[in-house]
Amino acid sequence: MRLLRAGGVIALPTETVYGLAADASNDDAVRRIYAIKGRPPDHPLIVHLPNRQALSQYLVDAPPWLAPLTNRFWPGPLTVIVRKSPIVSNIVTGSQNTVALRMVDHPLTQAILARFGSAVVAPSANRFGRVSPTTADHVLDDLGNDVDLIVDGGAARIGVESTIVDLTGDVPAILRAGAITAAALRDVVGVDIVTRSSGSVRAPGMLVAHYAPKATLVLVAENEVAAEVERRNTRVQRAIALDLPASAAGAARELYDRLRTLDKAGYAAIVASLPPDTEEYAAVRDRLTRAAHGD
Repeated sequence: MRLLRAGGVIALPTETVYGLAADASNDDAVRRIYAIKGRPPDHPLIVHLPNRQALSQYLVDAPPWLAPLTNRFWPGPLTVIVRKSPIVSNIVTGSQNTVALRMVDHPLTQAILARFGSAVVAPSANRFGRVSPTTADHVLDDLGNDVDLIVDGGAARIGVESTIVDLTGDVPAILRAGAITAAALRDVVGVDIVTRSSGSVRAPGMLVAHYAPKATLVLVAENEVAAEVERRNTRVQRAIALDLPASAAGAARELYDRLRTLDKAGYAAIVASLPPDTEEYAAVRDRLTRAAHGD
């Protein structure tokens, strides 16, 4: 807690990926996160709340869907975008009048935030645009001594970032796919959920190129993977197929770890096919598509 109160930056585990955390009320600490990650200053951060009671401090004009969604999915992998209160710094929001809020579902980080007693900002603990970390070793590989402390909470249970839902419009809109599907959200709020990849509200993970490995990620049809690997294998560079578990949850959990493993092995190209176009696989499809634009 002393590190956070002193303006330190620490890596914390969550159920989705590891986050790079700093006191949300300390502008200098927040600026340091941007610098460590190499993150553009207009790319907003998610505010992670220590408890549900803190929610009202960070927003104004609570939308009608907020209470049902947070009651059902918090703590958990759901981020909501709402109108920000005056206590939220423009540095956190990229100068927008909206803020992204979440409560993580990881017992170690929950305990840390409870003792800290205030909110932190916590984007993924990696260099901007690269593969997110799902273990403490991933954070160390990426950031090394740039952070003041890495808290090892084991491998992330979900493996991809939270679902982000914009609640400031006429209907809820998914801005980033995650473990919570549109159907699950619709069951709670009772209205259709739209998916939006652009608009006036910016959110993490909306850039066309993101989550990219160092290797070139190539997406082809499933029946073309083997031929594409063979075509790209030469005497001077190696290519390999990306093998993921068959289930949606398993593919999400293993995606980033396997991309990182193949990068470490020195492959120049990773060849993959998109999983089925279903809500359950939406997050994996999204991450693979954006990673393939990252070369």
